[in-house]
Amino acid sequence: MADLPSYRVQPHRPFSHVGMDYRGPFLVKEHRRRNAQSVKIYLALFICMSVKAVHLEIVTDLSTDAFLAALDRFVARRGIPSKMFSDCGTNYVGAARQLKTLLRDSKAQDRLSSHLACTWHFNPPAAPHFGGIWEADIKSVKFHLKHVIDQQVMTYEEFYTLTTRIEGILNSRPITPIYSNPHDLNALTPGHFLIGQPIHAMPEPDTTDVPISRLNRWQLIRQCHQSY
Repeated sequence: MADLPSYRVQPHRPFSHVGMDYRGPFLVKEHRRRNAQSVKIYLALFICMSVKAVHLEIVTDLSTDAFLAALDRFVARRGIPSKMFSDCGTNYVGAARQLKTLLRDSKAQDRLSSHLACTWHFNPPAAPHFGGIWEADIKSVKFHLKHVIDQQVMTYEEFYTLTTRIEGILNSRPITPIYSNPHDLNALTPGHFLIGQPIHAMPEPDTTDVPISRLNRWQLIRQCHQSY
């Protein structure tokens, strides 16, 4: 195995070097009415290449404009990155043809590159191993999210709330022990680099043994969060 790239092992501001990936689709309801129509949405994942901090954005379709809007929301909260990394879309399973066009077309790449004052690196086609760091994280998000949601179709607000809380879980993962003492269980997490301390969720009542039929919508979100 080759050495890690330099941007993976050198200190940088969080989200200075960013990898991104898409996953989906997920089904959400347009509103909470009984006969509400279900629509497809997608998750855009942005990951810091040095401290593995994660930022999740919901994208309503696979158009270039929708992706640029998600990118603008990311920049507004995390700052302008100096380098962006992504693949060319040929490794997406089940994704629509538009997404492959978005990341493979030279004009679309030029539009993405000119949208931000940063350097954009596109991995070679059909080489997902070049983006192993974001492939691993998007797999963690999608695999467990699909299992905790199961057959439930949430509203956009409910799904957005759940994914934001999942973002907090991912940013609480331990990177390395802080001290060499084996009895000290404190660990360095991505949250230390973002807010100066681990990201802890608010204490909640345990609803894991309550039947789904007896849960209201927000209790259901909390149960999905606990299961994740």
